Parts: sequence; structure tokens; C-alpha cells
Amino acid sequence: MTVSWTAYRRARRRSRQAWSLLAAAGLAVLGALVWFFTAGQFALTEPPAQGPSEAPVLAAGWMKPVGAVRAVPAAPAGVVLDTLEVKGRSARDNYDRSAFGQAWLDVDRNGCDTRNDILRRDLTAAHFVDGSRCQVADGTFREPYTGRVTAFRRGAATSAAVQIDHIVALGDAWQKGAQQLTAQQREHLANDPLNLVAVDGPANQDKSASDAATWLPPNKAFRCHYVARQISVKAAYRLWVTSAEKEAMKRILTSCPEQQTIVPQPHR
Repeated sequence: MTVSWTAYRRARRRSRQAWSLLAAAGLAVLGALVWFFTAGQFALTEPPAQGPSEAPVLAAGWMKPVGAVRAVPAAPAGVVLDTLEVKGRSARDNYDRSAFGQAWLDVDRNGCDTRNDILRRDLTAAHFVDGSRCQVADGTFREPYTGRVTAFRRGAATSAAVQIDHIVALGDAWQKGAQQLTAQQREHLANDPLNLVAVDGPANQDKSASDAATWLPPNKAFRCHYVARQISVKAAYRLWVTSAEKEAMKRILTSCPEQQTIVPQPHR
């Protein structure tokens, strides 16, 4: 059988096109495998960006602001971040929680301790223990760190499911300027509603004393507010950031360049 030169060239061109398509498909598969085994498997298991995008600071009528070292500057969070001093961590071997005063004082003098104030502020339809106007018995809320609807019920076996987190962890604060604060200023830092939020207990344990460089809320919708609130607390109490922490904060704020600092105002 005789094959014409034109037919031969056409067949050869089709063969090259087929091999090109196979090569492109192979590269796509290889790229997908590389992505999956480096970042993809983590991205696929990471919760979607849902849940609360912010948390309240003061509840109107019964919560009072706590005196910080200075007022939070009202400005874009990224601008205020650039005003914070950048330094390395101080030693933590001399850290003791007692340096921040007794846990859950009534610093704002509204008659209730700080833990119950935050539970009452953050929970939806919070109920009090019979005979008390302070002790919160139960309630539910859309928890900001995970985005899940979470229930709180007071009790030895159930209270730990919802914990009150220091947005700027006290251990982190100790290593970044709190050692230079007065005892009263540290008490205020530990009980300032600006620095406190009710959260999922396991998420709080996972965070521990981490800063933004090593831990961020799984609920991505909350990250801009979370970072802005850390910046606001550090500005209010003249705490510094590490270079890695600052870079992590800047990276989050690139997705929300208009994010403002969190200035304590009654939540309505």
C-alpha cells in the first residue's frame, strides 16, 4: 500500500499532537500530586471561611472599659502595627500567672467577675444560676475560633468546653513587654474585655501561648478581626511584636487592608 507524502505528514502531525496532549495531562497529574502532598492535603481538611467575623468588646449598660496604659489608636490596623516596636522575646523562665493578679477579678467594678462578664457578653440568651445576677448557668453561641455553634453548661464536667481566651496570651505578653508594666497594669491586661473572648476549649488549648506567627483561628472569617484585636491590645499596653509575628499579621491584613483597630465601645 502506497502512502502519499501529504498523508504521512498529516499522520505524523496528529501523532505529535497526541503526544503533546499526553505530556500535558501527565504534567497536570504530577502537579496535582505535588500540590496534594505538600499543601493540598492540609487545605482540603482546613475548615471553610465561615462563622463569626468579629466578636464584641463591651456590652452596653453593664460592662465598663478597663483602663489600659494608653487608649487604642483609631486607625487602620496595619498602620498601628507599624508603630509597634519589633524585638525578640524576653526570657519566659520567670513567668508566673500570678504576676497578672488573681484570675478573674472584678476590675471594672460592676459587681461581677470577669469570666462571668465575658460569658454573659458572648453567649446568646445566657441564663444565670438561680439566685445569682452574675454566675452564668448556660447559653449557646457561634464560637469565633472554629465557627461552630457551641453550648455552654456550668458544671465540673462541662464548663471546660467553653473557655475564656486571652487574645494576646499572658505568656506571650510576658515575653514582649508586660514585665515592664506595673502590677495593676498587668491585672488590667488580664481582665480587659478587649483582650478576652469566649471560645472552644480544645481550640484554646491548641493555641496555648502562641502568637500570630504560630497559631491562627481555624475559622478564616475571624482572622482579620483576631489580628487587629491583637494589634489593638499590644498598642494599648505598649507590648512589642517579633519580626515573624509582624510578618504573619501583615500577611493576614493583605486580605483586609481596610481593617481598623478594635476600639472598645459598647456593643449594641
